[in-house]
Amino acid sequence: MRHADTIAAIATSPGRAGIGIVRVSGPAVRNIAAAILGRGLQARVATLSDFLEAESAILDRGIAILYSAPHSYTGEDVLELQGHGGLAVLQLVLRRCLALGARPAQPGEFTQRAFLNDKLDLAQAESVADLIDASSEAAARGAMRSLAGEFSDRVGQLNDALIELRSLVEATLDFPEEEIDFLERTGATQKLGRLRKGVTTLLAEAEQGRILRDGAKVVLIGQPNVGKSSLLNRLARDEVAIVTEIPGTTRDPLRHELVIEGVPVHVVDTAGLRDATDAVEKIGIQRAWREIDQADLALLIVDATVGIT
Repeated sequence: MRHADTIAAIATSPGRAGIGIVRVSGPAVRNIAAAILGRGLQARVATLSDFLEAESAILDRGIAILYSAPHSYTGEDVLELQGHGGLAVLQLVLRRCLALGARPAQPGEFTQRAFLNDKLDLAQAESVADLIDASSEAAARGAMRSLAGEFSDRVGQLNDALIELRSLVEATLDFPEEEIDFLERTGATQKLGRLRKGVTTLLAEAEQGRILRDGAKVVLIGQPNVGKSSLLNRLARDEVAIVTEIPGTTRDPLRHELVIEGVPVHVVDTAGLRDATDAVEKIGIQRAWREIDQADLALLIVDATVGIT
């Protein structure tokens, strides 16, 4: 799929840094590169160059790299201008690219073009955002495996197995008068069992990936004064929750984010569960049940001197 327009954007986070990158993609890339650098570029060769204004004044000095279509991230001609990481200088370089015919890229548009040009499938495109947003090493490694195509390969294998099974069923329906039982001779029942097991396994791994990406929601529940808020403070290593001897101190759910063995965990302290008469406490208990309904794990805490009642 070819796009008639050329897009440009700052590819690095805003702020002060040693290096900042302006990325350009589209049919006008080579003309933009020649105007900014004052010369053409050899593809896939890092070239030290001045970045020039229209009057040949120097905007910045850095590394320029040209990636020729289709051997680039987007599948189009791509130019990367790697200069200094100050926001002002990056804006100057971007403004120069826009003046030469590029337009500002929409959020995610480089990855969208990579998807539309068959450089990435949908699972890989989504894993780009997962990799950027990863809050732990485990989440980053999982997103990288998906970006490398591991998840897509698994889905493709299941799809091929399903097509094969479907063809066997259709052959049996098309030739009912034949003495050959295609389903029995090819072990279709066993193949269906393996296929169902594979789908179940993949769904479970996808759910694990969701938890690694978004974090597990763990809700602390129990009767008043069993130690929910004390446990949250201990896990957080800080006095994030008010702890008193008065039952019903916690009313609204209190959230704190942790990372435990590389997995993000959202711990939620809730109001003590009991038959309350106070109107405000009743609202807090209702909210506690709502948190339980949305939890990945509800951790029931009991008073060791009383046990489960």
